[in-house]
Amino acid sequence: MTSNDDILRALGRVEGRLSGIEESVSLLREDVSDEKDNAHESRSVIHRRLDKQAKQIAHLDTTMAISGGVDATLRDEIKALKETVEKNHDSVQPALEEWRRMKSIGYGISGLIAFAGLTIGGMIAYASDGAVAALRHWLKIN
Repeated sequence: MTSNDDILRALGRVEGRLSGIEESVSLLREDVSDEKDNAHESRSVIHRRLDKQAKQIAHLDTTMAISGGVDATLRDEIKALKETVEKNHDSVQPALEEWRRMKSIGYGISGLIAFAGLTIGGMIAYASDGAVAALRHWLKIN
């Protein structure tokens, strides 16, 4: 049979191995706990980034909706202004045509007055020779 010393030695070895296993399990638990904490922090960072991206996308959607509304408003205003300009152009067109007609008549009258002035000037220049000769004859100046 086995003696008590052998049994106690065997129990000591088993106890030593158990305490080594307990230490290994404790270290594994710490490592797993650290891994859990790191994984939790990593997921937290990812979720914050996703939340930030979602806010940015929502802001972009809002900005695009506002820009679309502003563009539609501007198109409507430009269309209204274009119609107003066309209507004003149609109402002013007869006055512009009358002004152009008066302007061309004015050019014609100016040309006629210039032509008449040149003609009268030419006639006076032609007649002045005869007038000078008649005046000399009347005054008896040779």
